[in-house]
Amino acid sequence: MGKTRDPYVRHSAQLTLRRGAIVAAILLAGQAAPALAQTSILFIGNSFTYGDPAGGLPTVMNYKPSSVTDLNGLGIGGVPALFKQMTVDAGLNYSVFLETEPGSNLDFHFNNRLALINKPWDKVVMHGQSNLDFAAPNNPTKISTYTGILGNVFQSQNPNVDVSLTATWSRANLTYQPACNGLNPPSPWCGGSIFQMGLDVQAGYFTAAANNPTIVSRVNPVGLAWNNAIAAGFADANPYDGITPGQVNLWAPDSYHASSFGYYLHALVVFGEETGINPTTLGYDTVAKDLGFTADQAAQLQGFAAAAISAVPEPSTYLMLALGGGVLAWVARRRRAETGVERPAA
Repeated sequence: MGKTRDPYVRHSAQLTLRRGAIVAAILLAGQAAPALAQTSILFIGNSFTYGDPAGGLPTVMNYKPSSVTDLNGLGIGGVPALFKQMTVDAGLNYSVFLETEPGSNLDFHFNNRLALINKPWDKVVMHGQSNLDFAAPNNPTKISTYTGILGNVFQSQNPNVDVSLTATWSRANLTYQPACNGLNPPSPWCGGSIFQMGLDVQAGYFTAAANNPTIVSRVNPVGLAWNNAIAAGFADANPYDGITPGQVNLWAPDSYHASSFGYYLHALVVFGEETGINPTTLGYDTVAKDLGFTADQAAQLQGFAAAAISAVPEPSTYLMLALGGGVLAWVARRRRAETGVERPAA
């Protein structure tokens, strides 16, 4: 049979061939460069996660709330939104969720928000009350217990879920006189070193991790990063006597919650631990610019976060270090060896 002489038929056949070639090229390109799989991550916490300004501007609490999903429907961005933007800058694909409640410990989230959080997450980052337990300061028992309970819930949904605990910072209002007077129960850190509460809280989370070795992957050392910034003279050690010129205040006006600097440091540590990427590689990132920091301030804060991450032991050593408070001496030795900075005596 000879070639068709109908021009319309010839044109239709040519279009069909071209379309087929285009579709094949698209499919081939998709196979050659598959899209990065999205990683789901849930943040569970309280005002230290959602970015309470405590008398200051709600910059962090209101940071890009549309970029994350607030499971409580309050439209909070907070530290999770800072983390999300950092992952975007790093070219990562994270779907970020948060579930927070003011002043809450981990038991609250299990008892009141389980229906919201009982899902197959890839990662879960959580922390309890700032002094470990408001009813029993510096006692990690409740956090340890509910780390196990919540961890079992998450593992039942996804056996490979990555669970980490975030150790928070020293509170100036629980350390300095007269701010720590009249508290019931009293603050065990009153009159001591500003570094001590951060070390004790870290030790408490090490205990929780050691008691739940099949659940907790690591402890995010936010409090140690704060200690680094204070020890280096970048951040002021005592907001009650005024802020030293040239230094920043990591605390909010209540000397309890964090300022934008403090929350940025919080997010940097979690970013480094959860992604495995050194925070210093972020450079003068979008979050630092949005929060009004200078490039030098961003670089220094990233360095303090990276140093804290490098100073934290592997999870396999948590049990050994938690016994007898050995973590305190271990962390102090590592920090002196790596930075040459001596900590004030506790």
